[in-house]
Amino acid sequence: MSTARLARALTGALALSLALSACAAGGGSGGSSTTDSGTPKVDVPVVTSIPVPPDAANPAGDGKATCNGVTIAYAGAMTGANAALGLNEVNAAQVAVDEHNKANPGCQVELKRFDTEGDPGKAPGIVTQVVSETDIIGVLGLPFSGESKATGGIFEQANLVHITASATNPSLTTNGWKTFFRALGNDAVQGPAAAKFLTGKLQAKKVCVIQDDSDYGIGLATTANQALGSVAADCQDKVTTGQKDFSSVITKITTAKPDAVFYSGYYAEGAPLAQQLVNKGYTGTFLGPDGVKDDQFLKLAGDASTGAFFTCPCVPGELIPSFSDAYKAANNGQAPGTYSLEAYDATTILLKGIDSGIKDRPSLVDYVKNYDGDGFSKHFKWDATGELAESTVYGYKVDGGKIAYVGTIS
Repeated sequence: MSTARLARALTGALALSLALSACAAGGGSGGSSTTDSGTPKVDVPVVTSIPVPPDAANPAGDGKATCNGVTIAYAGAMTGANAALGLNEVNAAQVAVDEHNKANPGCQVELKRFDTEGDPGKAPGIVTQVVSETDIIGVLGLPFSGESKATGGIFEQANLVHITASATNPSLTTNGWKTFFRALGNDAVQGPAAAKFLTGKLQAKKVCVIQDDSDYGIGLATTANQALGSVAADCQDKVTTGQKDFSSVITKITTAKPDAVFYSGYYAEGAPLAQQLVNKGYTGTFLGPDGVKDDQFLKLAGDASTGAFFTCPCVPGELIPSFSDAYKAANNGQAPGTYSLEAYDATTILLKGIDSGIKDRPSLVDYVKNYDGDGFSKHFKWDATGELAESTVYGYKVDGGKIAYVGTIS
């Protein structure tokens, strides 16, 4: 199934869910509350199941693979302020490798782990170590745009393929790198989708856009603002990595009285911002992107997370029972998180290359470059720059203390 067909199916599921819930719009959990600007806070019903392409690639393969001394790696955050996003990915990669190795006794692939802390200053040294280990022929990572920008040239020089499951800054594919591939849509897609979600489904007439100082946050805010235009032109502000006190930003927001706040950054700052906003009486909509969509946001923001929305070019792995059950079994009952399914699919592609008989870096680069097939999350086929030929963005919200899926938004 192509991404376009998958998107149509998801959109249909959302439309059905909306129709079934329309009668509840006037009361109960389907009712509305009033924001500072007097605009109703729109309720968006959740979608509880998604279709899986029937031919989705499975890391187990046919069980007949043979290989010797072949290794892949994960490079990315496992510690640091936003480590949860990286852990979502490496844990999913391990599930894929374990399923592969169990099914293929003649091809035992090792997954080596390298912690960059998500730090663009530290990542080059770590990636230099990765490329120096000649048994590593493919890499999952890096999760964040800043560290990806700082290390892409190192991978390129070593001719080592790397697939990111979450770095979304559009400029990453403008560097001429032949070894970089993105397993999701970039922020040139997510920004306009967020704007459409805000002004359409969430009915916001005025939006405040707050961005952090990361390559990711800056790039996403730029594309969102371009799509929002005058809706957000009069309410813009910035925060810095590690910031704890957002009083000046909140004063600007509460003075502007927007229907919605779009925070372009990561949950480490997004969560306390949301909490401090609510503590100051803000009752409008809070929307965060994929960098905020994590259970750590709920934990750090507490009750202030209730009713928050998210955008993400990612598919909810927890709604695919076979993957979710395997992930939980391997991770002490913890459910898969943001980008777990994309990481699983990306790792599967590397494993399929190895199963085809590939034992060296140049051949695996060529294999990924020419790959064309369904994964659990989407159809994977890349253009010459490493961007997916098709991409979709999805919506989520905090519902009942959990992050729930609300359907396709682009």
